[in-house]
Amino acid sequence: MARTVPGGDAASRVTPEKWAAARAAVRDAGDRFADLVLSVPDPSVRATEDWSVAEVAAHVTGIAWNNTAVIADGAKQFPVPDVRRYIPGTTVDTIRRDLNPAQLRGFTERDPVRLAERLRGSIAEALDATADADPRRLVGWLGGSRLPLAGVFAHLTNELLIHGWDIARALDLPWSMPEDQAGLFFDLFLVEITRNGYGRLLDDDRPVRPGRIAVEFRSAHTRPVTLVLDSGVAHVEEPGGDCDVRVRFRPAALNLMLFHRVGRVRTVLGGSLSIGGRRPWLLPAFLRKVRMP
Repeated sequence: MARTVPGGDAASRVTPEKWAAARAAVRDAGDRFADLVLSVPDPSVRATEDWSVAEVAAHVTGIAWNNTAVIADGAKQFPVPDVRRYIPGTTVDTIRRDLNPAQLRGFTERDPVRLAERLRGSIAEALDATADADPRRLVGWLGGSRLPLAGVFAHLTNELLIHGWDIARALDLPWSMPEDQAGLFFDLFLVEITRNGYGRLLDDDRPVRPGRIAVEFRSAHTRPVTLVLDSGVAHVEEPGGDCDVRVRFRPAALNLMLFHRVGRVRTVLGGSLSIGGRRPWLLPAFLRKVRMP
């Protein structure tokens, strides 16, 4: 499968303002998620098809705890060590099958109070450790990909928002997904991991579609960008050039769609995603390759 060309033709989306926003967002989302978990009377009830509330909380907390090692970039052992052996070969399609079960086997805590404490403590540790760090510093991530520090925080914020949505939806509880927080995932994670090299993450067994598909993304909460898939290789370009598809979106709705919580048709009909351009029918082919777990 193809790899990205690190750097591409677009500037970094990591700015001092975005870094400050990512740090504030992960703290806020973490506190709200912890409060949500603690508000559930019975943490053994199902939050998703496969996981209870406690298991969802353990999944997110395990990511936050292991992030304290990710940002140390080799200087600290993974707190949930069973995950480590899966990281180099992980793809989008094996995260649910291999990585997530390994983490839940290795991190056995299911008590909501202890999970909330660990989650808050891990986020605080990561924030303290990076208080004076360069937010563009690259660290190793799944499948040999490279991600700036700001992207690590944006990824965790998205995990908190998406899985908070799972719990709240299952138990009919209130939960908000602020658009500015959701937009950080697009700018600081999706764009930046494509810029800096996504390694094996998008590997699959499907035939490579020849030719170029350029999709321009715009929203009120993100910086405009064009993501290009060229014969199986994804890279980033600045907007304004030749593109096949133009997408306008609300970040929270786009994230829910990308992570298969809400269908594409419902997202479009609800007005959260509009698709135009000279060849809009190419978007499904683009999303079959540039995809989330």
